[in-house]
Amino acid sequence: MTKTKTSTSHYDVAEHLRTPEDMATYLEACIEEANGDAAFIAKALGDIARAKGMSQVASDAGLSRESLYKALSGNRNPTLETVLKVVRALGLKLRAEAVFNADAAEEQGASAH
Repeated sequence: MTKTKTSTSHYDVAEHLRTPEDMATYLEACIEEANGDAAFIAKALGDIARAKGMSQVASDAGLSRESLYKALSGNRNPTLETVLKVVRALGLKLRAEAVFNADAAEEQGASAH
């Protein structure tokens, strides 16, 4: 019996984020999956920034390239101010959405009486 060797290659999501719509969809999916993990969201922003060009994003955000890399490495939680600057520099927008769940509906119904 001969063994076949499987080769793998490095997958870089940044190579697949070509349009603003791709970037927005990716960020939205990452926010959904993050479950409150700010570093995960920061890493997603870093992936998008790499796709767009770190130097340009850093310049547009008013940050140094080095501080942008550090903030979006996924190893730390950037400040909200940094996140907002980066999101704006990426040409994206953060939105809030009401979350409906049965417990919240019950509480609202009880307080209306």
